[in-house]
Amino acid sequence: MIISVSRRTDIPAFFSDWLLKRIEEGYAYVRNPMNPHQISRVSLAPEVVDCIVFWSKNPAPMLEKLGRLEGYAYYFQFTLNAYGRDMEANLPSLEERIETFRRLSQRLGRHRVIWRYDPVIVNGRYPLDWHRERFGYLADELWDYTEKVTISFIDLYPKIAGAAREKEIRGLSRDEKETLAESFADIAHAHKLAIDTCAEDIDLEAFGIDHARCIDDRLVSRLLGCALDIGKDKNQRSACGCAASIDIGLYNTCQNGCAYCYANHSQATRCRNLQAYDPAGPLLCGQVTELDKITERKMESNRADAFIWR
Repeated sequence: MIISVSRRTDIPAFFSDWLLKRIEEGYAYVRNPMNPHQISRVSLAPEVVDCIVFWSKNPAPMLEKLGRLEGYAYYFQFTLNAYGRDMEANLPSLEERIETFRRLSQRLGRHRVIWRYDPVIVNGRYPLDWHRERFGYLADELWDYTEKVTISFIDLYPKIAGAAREKEIRGLSRDEKETLAESFADIAHAHKLAIDTCAEDIDLEAFGIDHARCIDDRLVSRLLGCALDIGKDKNQRSACGCAASIDIGLYNTCQNGCAYCYANHSQATRCRNLQAYDPAGPLLCGQVTELDKITERKMESNRADAFIWR
């Protein structure tokens, strides 16, 4: 099974001590987002964990701890945009994050650090030309430290409607998406980078842009040196190409302060969760109560016997 760490919060940036304690003890408790009194006990034993996929905007706190992941295959989805603090309030400077990206790649290899330029946000401060210039700058800085860039366009979910109005964020037309995507593709290909889109319905194949599998069974097979017998994640949007995974994060815990964040929808809940954070506890934030039901999650490796990478 593949473990996602995490679409729900930035565990590498803020909760790496908890994660490494969970790996040491071999399991984690995860609350069901739809029914918080249902808790799954998720095994983190190397025998059943085929790969860990990290999602982060600032994995710097994990750089000196990667040795504690010995025995696990893993790679990073590293979101690196160039917005100001009006959009990403609590991130380190752009220069610091570029340096973190480079150090991580030097440690792990170019294929294990995926550059994400997402979401593309357009308003008065961030017009299309700004994105072209910034994407080009970042490609110049990162091309030698990754093999691929994944892009996506802002989805105006109801949960971020207030922030979108406040920041005057608007959706992009199909023509705008195609125009910008063509520019991104030209830049990426000039830097010898593959480029794909995350969970986008629009077909950009004419520009050499594929549909992404951010939880990528092909890359996991490459890391493991064997085939992987795993299906598509049925819990994601239809346009998402990700392989099945188990996410061990918790909504309303991320502290990056992104104005467009869909994972934080209650400031009060976020404050309660962070106050309850215990790096030694089995739950990311909070305690098990008498109202909770703990169920062992069925886990098995999806590795096949056939050796496919040489």
